[in-house]
Amino acid sequence: MDLEQAMQTFLEEARELLGEMEGILLDIDPEHIDAEQLNALFRTMHTIKGSAGLFGLDEIVRFAHQAENLLDLLRDGQLRLDDELVGLLLRCHDHVKAMMQALADKADLSALRDEALLAALLGYLATPQAMQPPPAPPLRHSPPPAERWLLSLRFGPDVLRNGLDPSSFIRYLATLGEIEDICPISCNLPLSEDFNPETNYLRLELLYRSDIGEQAVNEVFDFVREDSELHIWPLRAAAAHLDEACASATPQEAADIRTAWQRLGAIDAIDSWQPPPVPPPAEPPPPPAAAPADSPRQAEAPHAAEAAPAPPEGRRQQESKFLKVEAGKLDSLINLIGELVIAGAAANLIARRSQQTQLVEATLTIANLIEQIRAGTLSMRMVQIGEIFQRFPRVVRDVSRELGKDIQLHIVGAETELDKSMVEKLADPLLHIVRNAIDHGIEPSDARLESGKPAQGNLWLNAYHESGSIVIEVADDGCGLNRGRILAKARERGLLGPDDEPPDEAVFQLIFEAGFSTADQVTNLSGRGVGMDVVRRGIEQLHGAIEIDSETNLGSTFRLRLPLTLAIIDGFLVDVGRSTFVLPLEAVVECIELPAGLPENGVHDCINLRGELLPLLHLGRFLELPPIAATRRNVVVAQYGERKAGLVVDALQGEFQTVIKPLGTLFSSQKAISGSTILGTGEVALILDVPALIQHACRKEAERFLHTIPPAACGAAEEPATPRSSP
Repeated sequence: MDLEQAMQTFLEEARELLGEMEGILLDIDPEHIDAEQLNALFRTMHTIKGSAGLFGLDEIVRFAHQAENLLDLLRDGQLRLDDELVGLLLRCHDHVKAMMQALADKADLSALRDEALLAALLGYLATPQAMQPPPAPPLRHSPPPAERWLLSLRFGPDVLRNGLDPSSFIRYLATLGEIEDICPISCNLPLSEDFNPETNYLRLELLYRSDIGEQAVNEVFDFVREDSELHIWPLRAAAAHLDEACASATPQEAADIRTAWQRLGAIDAIDSWQPPPVPPPAEPPPPPAAAPADSPRQAEAPHAAEAAPAPPEGRRQQESKFLKVEAGKLDSLINLIGELVIAGAAANLIARRSQQTQLVEATLTIANLIEQIRAGTLSMRMVQIGEIFQRFPRVVRDVSRELGKDIQLHIVGAETELDKSMVEKLADPLLHIVRNAIDHGIEPSDARLESGKPAQGNLWLNAYHESGSIVIEVADDGCGLNRGRILAKARERGLLGPDDEPPDEAVFQLIFEAGFSTADQVTNLSGRGVGMDVVRRGIEQLHGAIEIDSETNLGSTFRLRLPLTLAIIDGFLVDVGRSTFVLPLEAVVECIELPAGLPENGVHDCINLRGELLPLLHLGRFLELPPIAATRRNVVVAQYGERKAGLVVDALQGEFQTVIKPLGTLFSSQKAISGSTILGTGEVALILDVPALIQHACRKEAERFLHTIPPAACGAAEEPATPRSSP
């Protein structure tokens, strides 16, 4: 019995339920209340309370019980839902979430007790604010009379192996009512040599008094009902169900059940009931067609079908649809597949050198299977970005209320997937950008009305895939970035000269400098110049980039471009000098031959690619590698976002599955290199940072075009495009 594993499962389910609760509270409209939403809120807190009771977590049970009572009054229409009550329920959500975190950290739950919050809850429970005067019947908060129940509980034999303690259900029942008596049925306990400590042999007959109702009593056993035989009857009507309780019992067990029921007052001692006799061994029954119409076998068949209910197949299928796996095991599997990719490349190289046709075909088949395994395993690490986005409705609500602004959040593309390893690292950068948009971007309602805008501001979170990357946009319809103020602050700090007038893109990037802030005063939200610096560092660690579009009085858009995964990618091998480099295949558009006779005087580097001006970057000169004699040079046309550039290389090697290996701190300042990989020969090849290279090439070309360049200076790419996988 692994109680620690059961506790982890409880914590995960509780977090999911709390996330669902927060989402409902943020979406609910007090003017148009959906009964299903109220029921879902009640079920969330009721399930958490019930699960906590199984583990004896009395602090969580007590608080959740009060919150559950409040939600019960709310769904029954005895309380009016308003903004204040939504705020109180969000505080309850935060308190339960904090207790779950303390439980995970093995901290003392009693230290988190919030008397002020509990008093606010009890205030609502003591004086319900009725939406309208009820008719003649009294309000439901007057407790119904207590009922006495007879519970016949035979937990499944594997209940202990499943991490559940039968006594925890009894303890939880005691928190909802009074257990008057318990009679254990222990006649099925085996002898010492046959006793298995992990198997449950006990059956309990229990007398219980409570006012919670039959449905609530049944819900206590929801977690264990599937593999158990559980019966719950009012004590006054239990005698009629004695045969049902003993249907699957042995004769000795049936006699003990009868004795227990007499003790509990369910049947009289003079009752003439006798356990059914054990039938003697008989001859094999005749075929069904030869049986008489009124045979006992046919008469008993319907009863047997009723006594053994069909297993809940739908639930079993639903449970088997998903399998939770520890993240560390999945990471280890990814690493092993990476080593398998490298070993496969080495085997393929040896096969090609051997020139044995069958061996080459075998290695190609293995390589194809490895690629399928790689793709399938990487897809297991892909999660929807909605896992991040779902945190921000609460952030927008709380921050906007703190600033006195009316802001509506719109989420688009929450189903877009990215690597799970990037999810947690994206949370902080996105949080800073969202808070900055609320604080600096969107104006107060009165200022928006004066400028002809609606009083309510809008904030958008959008995600989509583009060119092998994931793009995340945070946009607002606020006042936009103030170019003049940013320039003044940059000149004040010495980041720009007094006469420098860079383009808007370069100006907007200045807000990511450490300590840079244009805020007039420091608040608890912003003004210290540290948030946006954290954003840039976080995105660069993920090998991503940030773009900013802003227009005065129309709003701003922060666009984050990130790779889909940081583990294994499809690469494109190129030779520069005597070195081999890898380009991400998703960034490669096409490959062409470098036009002959193109001047290389350093004044200009561009070609006319079918009517499009394509800036060139000679990787040999850029990386300061010694040149080699080559009869033909090639241009790899690479694209990142809306920008294109041509990377001039000496030779093309073709596609290659690339296992990304991190580089040490020695390369941390190298913007053009994003990682490394191991080739089939055992050599190390560097992975080039295509976004940085494209940005460098486009910036250099823009600087050159500040001067007048004759039209004839640019060569024309007359050669047809070469497939990107051809050497």
